Amino acid sequence: MIVEIVTTGTELLLGQIIDTNTPFLSQRLNELGFDVLYHSTVGDNKVRMTEVLTHALHRSDLIITSGGLGPTQGDITKEVTATLLNRPLLLDDDSVENIKMFFANRQIPMPDSNLRQGMIPEGAIVIKNERGTAPGVIIEHDSKTIIHLPGPPHELEWMFEHAIIPYLKQRFPIQGIIVSKILHTYGIGESALEEKIKDFIISQSNPTIALLAKQGEVIIRLTAKSNTVIEAEQLIAKLEEQLRQRIADYIWGLDNDTIEANIGKILAEKQLTIALAESCTGGLITSRITDISGSSNYLMGSIVCYTNEIKSNFVDVPPQIITDYGAVSHQTASLLATGIRQKFTATLGMGITGIAGPTGATPTKTVGTVYIAIDGPNGIQCKKYTFNGQRIDIKYRISQAALHMLRQYTLSL
Repeated sequence: MIVEIVTTGTELLLGQIIDTNTPFLSQRLNELGFDVLYHSTVGDNKVRMTEVLTHALHRSDLIITSGGLGPTQGDITKEVTATLLNRPLLLDDDSVENIKMFFANRQIPMPDSNLRQGMIPEGAIVIKNERGTAPGVIIEHDSKTIIHLPGPPHELEWMFEHAIIPYLKQRFPIQGIIVSKILHTYGIGESALEEKIKDFIISQSNPTIALLAKQGEVIIRLTAKSNTVIEAEQLIAKLEEQLRQRIADYIWGLDNDTIEANIGKILAEKQLTIALAESCTGGLITSRITDISGSSNYLMGSIVCYTNEIKSNFVDVPPQIITDYGAVSHQTASLLATGIRQKFTATLGMGITGIAGPTGATPTKTVGTVYIAIDGPNGIQCKKYTFNGQRIDIKYRISQAALHMLRQYTLSL
């Protein structure tokens, strides 16, 4: 069965709001075994919406729309569908009563325009909206099914979970189970990673393999379809083991893991503490570490030593070192790590200094040049990196590199 999700609303095309309905519906439908193969977005225009829905009906078996069920003249989803399927719109008494009760319970006068929401295509199944005024609509037409859901996410999600899922399970045969697993990798680019596992990608069937480059990492998504969750997980486990034999050095986490949570777990288990001296990242690494509840057990503190004076006066980097080698140097980063470790009496100290851009480059040091150093029980480790991108992108990539470098150091202790 082919499923298509159609989001409606000119505000989506203008970028005025972010569409969260499509990701929600796609994820839930895939979990139920339905193959979501198409996403479409169309504005509040009758001609273009008719074209999109006509195309969807031609190529898909189940079409789920969101939006366009409100009381205004711009809410035209039901109207377009009714015209397309040659079904008149009729006033549904139960829907009208529910709408009136919604306003009465809140002691708010009901605008007459809200009665438009009670107009339903003839023969449709009406879904009561327990979170708003716009009822949902299910239209079974020949071998196709169209489901109209309201646009507000809290209304759509409630309606889908409580009404649409039971309908789908009753209406359609078992679709099977779709299970996905994410492998997080770091330290290798998307194309290089593909080269290492190209034979798996070329021969993929079930499970499937997909690579996705995200900011600072590449993820591998393994997806299997089977009759049960256990069977799907077993298929994934077999492929995952084969991939790990090839690229284990690059895999650091699974599914919803974050590098900051991963590091926090290691620090807590090994009873290690850390302090940071951040220059070009402006406290971003510390902020990410403190995003994890319980980080006070291992984070001693940090200093944003943005100027050379702060590097010297608060983290004890000798001014002559900065004069001789520069604020962005192996020597300065290493002394930042040592100085902050001693100042906070932490197990580990980390120093970060670099050029985030777009200004600040020198003839010998380009924008994106950064030095990251760690001082700890295994001595000082310092690495030079060069990152591309805009200032915010570079800062984030520096934080990613620093956190992964910290992870590797702590694993060795």
